Amino acid sequence: MLIGLPKEIKNNEYRVGLTPASVHELTSHGHQVLVQTGAGAAIGLSDEQYKAAGATLAADAKEIFAKAEMIVKVKEPQPQECAMLRAGQILYTYLHLAPDPEQTAALVKSGAVCIAYETITGPGGGLPLLAPMSEVAGRMAVQAGAAHLEKSKGGMGILLGGVPGVPAAHVAIIGAGVVGTHALQMAVGMGARVTVLDKSVDRLRQLDLIFGNRINTVYSNAHSVEEAVLDADLVVGGVLVPGAAAPKLVTRDMISRMKKGAVIVDVAIDQGGCFETSHATTHAEPTYVVDGVVHYCVANMPGAVARTSTFALNNATIGHAVALANKGWKQALRDDAHLKNGLNVANGHVTYEAVARDLGYAYVSADSLLD
Repeated sequence: MLIGLPKEIKNNEYRVGLTPASVHELTSHGHQVLVQTGAGAAIGLSDEQYKAAGATLAADAKEIFAKAEMIVKVKEPQPQECAMLRAGQILYTYLHLAPDPEQTAALVKSGAVCIAYETITGPGGGLPLLAPMSEVAGRMAVQAGAAHLEKSKGGMGILLGGVPGVPAAHVAIIGAGVVGTHALQMAVGMGARVTVLDKSVDRLRQLDLIFGNRINTVYSNAHSVEEAVLDADLVVGGVLVPGAAAPKLVTRDMISRMKKGAVIVDVAIDQGGCFETSHATTHAEPTYVVDGVVHYCVANMPGAVARTSTFALNNATIGHAVALANKGWKQALRDDAHLKNGLNVANGHVTYEAVARDLGYAYVSADSLLD
């Protein structure tokens, strides 16, 4: 199979879909890889490294989209990329379709076979291709939140961990999954007072056993969320409904009653955000203010630490990339129910039920396309 690796073009996105090691893995299985010149240069991955791994270089994305049977990316295709996709071509990347009707419509129109990292499941449960970026984003959320609590960044001027004689900041983390767990590790490590909320009592019990009295675990309901948000200096939103739009757990009314200069970091923004006042921002302009509350809603947070993120992501994605290349998409999906869960759009149909429901498309099962 001829696999294409274009350079990412989203704002301040420096990650790359395949490292030279991943290219070598594919070429060692007899596949060809076409890499756009400079695709990994921003994170120290040179064209020479890609050529040494067996890749051929292409001058621009247009050539790659025109020739490749499978496109491997990191972020969702931008409008000009969607326009270059063709029927039957495999697109393997993050998609986050539920809050993005424009992208969904463009992918449906293209007829391409679109497999989303974020809905591929794992044998032990969970979302193994989303997990590494959730780990990065959870850790970054506290870093970013701490920075924006500084007065010069619009915050109230609080040091997250306080100092002797001055209380630490209160960090409220909504969701105790991968994002929430890594956020609370960072917040605890920085000396903050931490409250974590989740609907799973078992998960809260696990965290309580690990962190003990260094954190406060609270069952999540409308009342407890409101109570935590109004007392917090920093709120991290880390809720996820796989493939679907994130629930709006923090209302505009709650935001209006938060402390002035408090900060929210909405890690769920890729799926539409879990704060009613959230809209996606970029690394170039990461924040805005609503009712005196600083909103940090960068939709590709791990892109800020692009080298770490690229290697972590490739560790998770390369196995399925090899399977798709070796077997073709239909046989690969027949053989692996977890990979099949990644199929979101194919042959002009929406094949992921939550996306179809949220955006008003007729749902067509993946199985019906594999005969």
